[in-house]
Amino acid sequence: MVSLRARLGFTARLAALVLWGWSSAPGAEAPRDYVGEWLTRQGEVRTWSASFVQTRSLKTLAQPLMTEGRVWFAAPDRFRWELGRPAQTIAVRQTNAVVVHYPRLHRAERYPVTAGSTGPWSQMLTLLEAGFPRGRKELDERFTVASEVVTNGLVEVDLRPRLASVRRMLPLFRVVLSAEDAGLRATELVFADGSSLRNDFIEPQINPPIEPGMFQLDLGPDVKVSEPLNAKRR
Repeated sequence: MVSLRARLGFTARLAALVLWGWSSAPGAEAPRDYVGEWLTRQGEVRTWSASFVQTRSLKTLAQPLMTEGRVWFAAPDRFRWELGRPAQTIAVRQTNAVVVHYPRLHRAERYPVTAGSTGPWSQMLTLLEAGFPRGRKELDERFTVASEVVTNGLVEVDLRPRLASVRRMLPLFRVVLSAEDAGLRATELVFADGSSLRNDFIEPQINPPIEPGMFQLDLGPDVKVSEPLNAKRR
């Protein structure tokens, strides 16, 4: 008598052969490489801009918080995020620092960015830029692709940070692409405590003209500037 384990093993092998034969049969359509298309498209992006709706979901809140904003990006690593209308928070990536300005509070924070830095802050910064990788190598150095799901004309690509120090804070970064043209439609950060931060982009523009001054912040004398990372080292 053939054992149950043997019958199940044979069934699994048969199913694998059938599926392999179906997927590689002449005329079968190969799975579409959305991530590859997205990366190819990113190689053509010199500037990018969009309005967005940011949704913050916290366990302590019954309803998520939603705020409108605007983002500008210039390759390879300049960006400006404005949250709120009028802007309540402005984050600008400059040559060697990220400056976060709170206009209503007359306060700003400066976070230095140094070449070769691998600390948690530096890695979190890469997440802000993760929607704009310059190629497969850059993506693979920072993330592993955990899953890719297509639904309702959108492709959800789940990326996991390679560094354990980053995964402890933020285990998942999600990129949402258009199934039609592999263009960026949303990004979502899922934190270790279960909270999330999602940006849904509205009418993104590829290679629009952006003045260089957009990536500068002229802080008046009434703005108090602090460096939180330096304060922690003291």
